[in-house]
Amino acid sequence: MRALMKTQAGPGLELREIPEPQPGTGEVKIRVMRAGLCGTDLHILDWDPWAAEQLHPPMTIGHEFYGEIVEIGPGVTEGDGRDELRVGLRVSVEGHVVCGRCRNCRSGRRHMCIRTNSIGVNRDGAFADFVVVPASNVWVQHEVIDPDLGALFDPLGNAVHTALQSELGGNDVLITGAGPIGIMAASVVRHAGARHIVITDRSETRLALAREIGAVTRAVDTRETPLEQVREDLGMTEGFDDALEMSGAPGAFRDIVENCTHGAEIALLGIPSQEFGLDWGRVITNMYTIRGIYGRKMFSTWYRMSFMLQSSQALRDQVRATITHRFAPEEWEQAFETARSGQCGKVIFDWSN
Repeated sequence: MRALMKTQAGPGLELREIPEPQPGTGEVKIRVMRAGLCGTDLHILDWDPWAAEQLHPPMTIGHEFYGEIVEIGPGVTEGDGRDELRVGLRVSVEGHVVCGRCRNCRSGRRHMCIRTNSIGVNRDGAFADFVVVPASNVWVQHEVIDPDLGALFDPLGNAVHTALQSELGGNDVLITGAGPIGIMAASVVRHAGARHIVITDRSETRLALAREIGAVTRAVDTRETPLEQVREDLGMTEGFDDALEMSGAPGAFRDIVENCTHGAEIALLGIPSQEFGLDWGRVITNMYTIRGIYGRKMFSTWYRMSFMLQSSQALRDQVRATITHRFAPEEWEQAFETARSGQCGKVIFDWSN
């Protein structure tokens, strides 16, 4: 089979022909149909300090994907009943593999597992024709979820988990960072009934995509239009009720602190590249609630995003529209260059051919 691999320590990747994996106890084998390219994959390509610490080549990378079960290993509950798996089911997969033994896992907080391993980072991933994963990580998809949407469930789960930290109905929401997850979050916030949704970025390409998809009230480059002016234009007298920080940019977090109303709820998904200063006095006296977000709740986030997509054709169309580029596996270098440029939405691989 074809597999896009980190063959050795150092920069670069290689598309190779390797034997198909076989499912072990408690595992299933999936034929990959679509796979999304993530910022994590760029770190792996470059072999930055994080990648050098996490990966042990040779291994196949990739963790956002959709496919079809083709083989079921021993010990997996197999059948046609509810919550049972069988060959032919179309599925997405939770990319975090947890231990099941630590305090958080045993307390029902598996997304906070202290021993989390990641598909495509700590074990072979899905940039391949076939991948083997734990059956407990498989999410069977409803028939309205097509392969493109199914490949987005990992980043969409980030967006849903971040957005639904607050009661959004009727609120004014600021989203900093108009990458694919930020734009998906805007669609989720709109679906949840927010009033004004303002998204910020410094890429006109991404701001234009946010406007085209249509979930936001305003898409703004704050170097050209300050948020204070946006708030005045929209008749917001006290500031944003909620904020979602998706960029990791220090200036974006400062924009949030300076433009939210007292008591605002702030969710942070973007990871800064380095430490930075902040007016913590203002955070305290304005009584902000700040939450760090990582991954998805296992599996309540999966239920919530599945049910939202099933209930709304408009939401399905908006989320799917974040995909701007599709590549064959053999075009992987062009795909990575496109993703790195920032002049795109979501980039996906089509492994079906």
